Amino acid sequence: MDKLLQETKILDYSHHNIQNLIKDRGWDQLNDVEKVKSIYNFVRDEIEFGYNTNDNISASKVLEDGYGQCNTKSTLLMALLRGVGIKNRLHGFTIDKALQKGAISGIWYQFSPKNILHSWVEVNIDGRWYSLEGVILDKKYLVALQNKFADCKTTFCGFGAYTDNFKNPNIDWNLNDTYIQDKGINQDFGLFATPDEFYKQYQQKLNPFKQWVYRNIVRQQMNKNVRKIRERL
Repeated sequence: MDKLLQETKILDYSHHNIQNLIKDRGWDQLNDVEKVKSIYNFVRDEIEFGYNTNDNISASKVLEDGYGQCNTKSTLLMALLRGVGIKNRLHGFTIDKALQKGAISGIWYQFSPKNILHSWVEVNIDGRWYSLEGVILDKKYLVALQNKFADCKTTFCGFGAYTDNFKNPNIDWNLNDTYIQDKGINQDFGLFATPDEFYKQYQQKLNPFKQWVYRNIVRQQMNKNVRKIRERL
């Protein structure tokens, strides 16, 4: 099988919940452009922005959680697209932790690594590759964030966003690249056929104790902060 359509432990698109979702939404009946657009919109807006236990959880687990961040939303997006025959790949990076400020604060922000593992999906339509990073923040959260910082029209960094066009970021896909955190990128790891390959080589720079603290304390506070923003609407 083409590696860009391959199912893996992380991209478990034959899982019954993923297959049922594809059938219920009728995504497998659409043309390629509409497949990408509909699945992209689902992952962006119906999977809320939030922090999961780990980056390398399976697509079916992200769907079960109902929320995700850059890496986990990328996993679900890749799996759903492959489930309907759309080739895709992962582009890996690190981003500066500054874009998380607000979602994480105080001592936890000070002790978090400066460089945070980041990724986005690239999808192939008619021989051209498109970057789909704009999937990360659900529109409800983004609009609430824009309302909170209504005076900012251009560059904004924090609360999960880093963009030069905060008032009108390019997050809607129609045969174009989409971005919402790309201005925070500080290292490029290149392209990967699967997230499994990516996470074999790269992980968040947290020791076992900090991993435990993140999973059990920090991410709950981050998700609480994100919910507070979203609930401002």
